[in-house]
Amino acid sequence: MDLSYAVLAAPVAVTAHPVPFTAFYGGLVDESPLTGPDRVRVTSVQGVDAAHLVLTDTDLSDCLFSGAFHLDQLRLEGRTILALTPTGWHRKGIAPIRWTRRHALAKEHHWRAQTAGQPPAPAGAQTPPRLWRTGPHHPDPARTPDPDDVAALYRQLRKAFEDGKNEPGAADFYYGECEMRRHDRTGTPTTERGLLWAYWLLSGYGLRALRAFGWLVAAMAATILLLMINDFR
Repeated sequence: MDLSYAVLAAPVAVTAHPVPFTAFYGGLVDESPLTGPDRVRVTSVQGVDAAHLVLTDTDLSDCLFSGAFHLDQLRLEGRTILALTPTGWHRKGIAPIRWTRRHALAKEHHWRAQTAGQPPAPAGAQTPPRLWRTGPHHPDPARTPDPDDVAALYRQLRKAFEDGKNEPGAADFYYGECEMRRHDRTGTPTTERGLLWAYWLLSGYGLRALRAFGWLVAAMAATILLLMINDFR
């Protein structure tokens, strides 16, 4: 479903139907000719006043939110499906890296695929889970969103998740917002970017307990080692 630039004069709800449809004569509608996944997929809400929109049990993994009005008032109910970051180990230069598993917006996928220099995906082909999803204008940098644009989307949708009492979902969006600010070389001052880099490295923006615990163990081990060295002297 593409809702781009739809004019919503009253509240509108897009809801997945969880049971088979019933025909007017009482029998079940034959859905065997239908192909594809059995879920409602929303591809765009660009230019829509999201204050009048409710999405329930929808797939937003490829949804474009840029240009929507009152995005922080969008209501997300039920089980919302979002895109995930790539899986497995990757190489950045000579250093191996592993992406933290979290939900991410399609716009972040498009930006990261463009900056990583990924080749365009073949038409109709599924992007492998180890790669970022390329955007409709890939690899044109002029038509690919910048980190400051994506950070604003994360900020507004984080509030929408928090208002819907979905704190775990809001946490992923807070992580995504900090990631975009950390990579934003135009809108984020250098000192703030440095602090974000340190915040990310030490604790994953306060959301990765294992990383913070690892640094704590390393600090304790270094302290014990220094005490032992001083005692030996």
